[in-house]
Amino acid sequence: MSLRLATFNVENLMSRFDFSGYRNQLNEDRTLALFDIQSEAEYRILEQARTIAQSDDTRQLTALAIAATRADVICMQEVDNIEALKAFEYGYLFKMVGQGYRQKYTTAGNDTRGIDVAVMMRNETAQGQPIEFVRMTSHAYVTFEEFGLFTPELAALGYLATERIFRRDCLEIDLRIGGAPLTLYLVHFKSMGPPRNGLDGREASMPLRIAEAQAVRRIIEERFGKDHAANKRWAICGDLNDYRQRVKIDGDAIDGYRFEVVDEARSSVDVLTAGGFCENVVERRPEMDRWSFYHTRGPEERHLCQLDYILLSKALAARNATAVPDIVRNGQPWRTIFPPGQEVERFPRAGWDRPKASDHCPVVIALDMA
Repeated sequence: MSLRLATFNVENLMSRFDFSGYRNQLNEDRTLALFDIQSEAEYRILEQARTIAQSDDTRQLTALAIAATRADVICMQEVDNIEALKAFEYGYLFKMVGQGYRQKYTTAGNDTRGIDVAVMMRNETAQGQPIEFVRMTSHAYVTFEEFGLFTPELAALGYLATERIFRRDCLEIDLRIGGAPLTLYLVHFKSMGPPRNGLDGREASMPLRIAEAQAVRRIIEERFGKDHAANKRWAICGDLNDYRQRVKIDGDAIDGYRFEVVDEARSSVDVLTAGGFCENVVERRPEMDRWSFYHTRGPEERHLCQLDYILLSKALAARNATAVPDIVRNGQPWRTIFPPGQEVERFPRAGWDRPKASDHCPVVIALDMA
């Protein structure tokens, strides 16, 4: 009995317009920044036109990436609401996979933009085993104080002990796959953001991601028992916005690119994998071929890294010891630099920077659930 499980940050699957760019330059679209817009009313009209014009190609590419996973269950990040998810599935994905994802679940988390985690599921696996929804539990309201996770580092960054830990949520989904239990933890950790307090964006935001990881682990341990949790069937799926390794890129297209694997001194991912609690199964792939995201701030700062994870419990990983995840990179824009031998055929109409399926790549694994 096999289940194809995937995770994908679809990036801003919105059902509403975002007009915050008029007052916040960081949110302003680069195209609109070229023009002298005289009023907020004018900006709103132009933003609506721009968004509508670009959305169709983007959503087609996003749907192609999801279809390529052939997933039975797909965990998603940056979904506006259930209405947006239904409209996307019916208007785009349905045309590619038919009546595949009839079950859809999400809940409002803590992100001020309204981008939440969600899950879409088929009614049964490709082998005909029923996929049954049992329950959904949000942990969006957990605070640092409640879990005893408030630290001086967090205080120095301006956080309060009474604040909620998760920037979005840790959404707990209980399923039965052909009668076998499976619990999913859908997450989307704090993004790296700009430099702060003399630290780069990754280090400056690290204390919050570490707290989020500690909270996820505690939720799982409290659910199954600290001494037994690793031996139960569960998976953590989502965008952890952190990495243990990155592939640094130097050079250029004329003289050739150079790629170097760099290990990081610390990562919030380590909190979850410590002591064999769970396994990052993407690390079963070669070091140069684990990336799901291309980061660049110009020629001086370019790397490939893994931000998107399927972490299997110790027991589930052992049962699937030979399973190696796939990473669907066909929806990447042409600006993404691929190491030698990893090039893929891009989906039709993918642009230099946009349209694209997402900056993230879907990760999918076939699991033995017998």
